[in-house]
Amino acid sequence: MSANILPLSRLLLSVLFIVSGFGKLMGAAGFSGYLTNLGFPAPLAMAYIVGAFEFFGGLAILVGFQTRVVAILLALFCVATGLLAHLGDSTALMKNIGLAGGFLALAAAGPGAFAFDTRSHTGARKFA
Repeated sequence: MSANILPLSRLLLSVLFIVSGFGKLMGAAGFSGYLTNLGFPAPLAMAYIVGAFEFFGGLAILVGFQTRVVAILLALFCVATGLLAHLGDSTALMKNIGLAGGFLALAAAGPGAFAFDTRSHTGARKFA
């Protein structure tokens, strides 16, 4: 049963990052202003990097590609951004900490059903 719930977990965790990352990529100038206010160097470049990381990381989680690695990276990202950008906003900070917990649980459990990770293992056994 848990293998069938994990795709739903991947969907719910990934949507936020796909939408947010896309928004950052399309509105990089606005997001770079926010990063400037936080004191980040090269804010426009950082806006594109963060947007791409969120968007493609979210897509990877959604389709179950390199799920464990990407989930750990996104968990670290959530904690780091919580501490660097949301320390003064306890609701946003707790959201990031909760997301990190979800990503760590996903990393521990694996992608579940309907994932590229599980398909590639099956295909590898077929040809080996």
